Amino acid sequence: MQNTNILISGASVGGPALGYWLARYGFRVTVVEKAPALRPGGQAVDFKGDVHMTVLRRMGILDDVRRLQTGGTDQTFVDARGRAVAVLPGEFTGGELEIHRGDLARLVHDKSVAAGCAYVFGDSITSLTESPDGVHVTFERSAPRTFDLVIGADGIHSNVRRLAFGPESDYVEFLGHYYALAEVPERFGGEAQMYNEPGRMVAAGGPKASAFFVFASPRLDYDRYDTEQMRRIVIDAYAGMGWRTPEILDAVRRTGDFYLDSISRVKIDRYSEGRVALVGDAAYANTLGGFGSGLALVGAYVLAGELAAAGGDHRVAFQRYEEGFREYAKVSEKGNAGPWLAPPSAARIRMRNWTFKVGFLLKLMMKMTDDFAENITLKDYPSLVRGALR
Repeated sequence: MQNTNILISGASVGGPALGYWLARYGFRVTVVEKAPALRPGGQAVDFKGDVHMTVLRRMGILDDVRRLQTGGTDQTFVDARGRAVAVLPGEFTGGELEIHRGDLARLVHDKSVAAGCAYVFGDSITSLTESPDGVHVTFERSAPRTFDLVIGADGIHSNVRRLAFGPESDYVEFLGHYYALAEVPERFGGEAQMYNEPGRMVAAGGPKASAFFVFASPRLDYDRYDTEQMRRIVIDAYAGMGWRTPEILDAVRRTGDFYLDSISRVKIDRYSEGRVALVGDAAYANTLGGFGSGLALVGAYVLAGELAAAGGDHRVAFQRYEEGFREYAKVSEKGNAGPWLAPPSAARIRMRNWTFKVGFLLKLMMKMTDDFAENITLKDYPSLVRGALR
């Protein structure tokens, strides 16, 4: 086995999943994460179909995901008086299995640690210098080190992609909307409700009692690590909106857990550059598209498996990863959740709501998402490289 010393940037879902598989195949894995610890919370994520279930089962976490599943919750679209106008079925948004992102991240992290992965929290890569024998890496806090390979699993704003491929503006396409998540008090719990005015959506309630916002906007210039600045952006964007919005905004002013980002997608013509490769949202993100965690877990399985099957030869493995996964990841190149969640006019809001009252349209949309989730044939990598397994 060659190239056994691997650095992964990002400890959300894709990074720890990749680390788990690589460690099982005999690689030495270090995961570096900018945050000081695992990030809790976030939106619920979902899985569906045999491909997703097979990867979860082979990781040994399927039963745990089932134990922690949220069950998928119907969401009711309401008018300004709180009267129901349409229902978004839980099976449409929640797939076969739905789980809070933070719970999934913890499961995958713990499996990777048990397999032998080492974690460095509160640090970030500052430079990558490739040589014929490896990649010299400098960090914000840690001493420089040299690794055989570096994998970016650090999200849509990937630091590794920026350092190895080029500026974010070359690869991330802004889709004209922003979204925000906030933890709000329990009084917003109970039934999940969503309210629209043209170009704006606000939702509250459900099992996690979060506030969720989507709004149309030109590109905004702000500091992604300045919570107060992001909070002001959302409060200003929702000024004058009806329903319970003023009450929700008042709660947002006081919450410490707040997140804002653009709805964007990654458009990249290759997943690797020399000894550096990308997995998950760093390579094939489409914000709120409904496939992010599934793509990350399957992508991690394929990339690790190809590295093991190639005996660590990154040139062979990265090419096979590209060839075997790009067609499956094409779903990330399509669609824009922004105009669907926050339609631009009252007429478009009514049309969107109407689709959920017509049974065959709902079934057609669900079948399309099911087909995308199944559009790959998984190799049985453990049987191919059983001799390398610990």
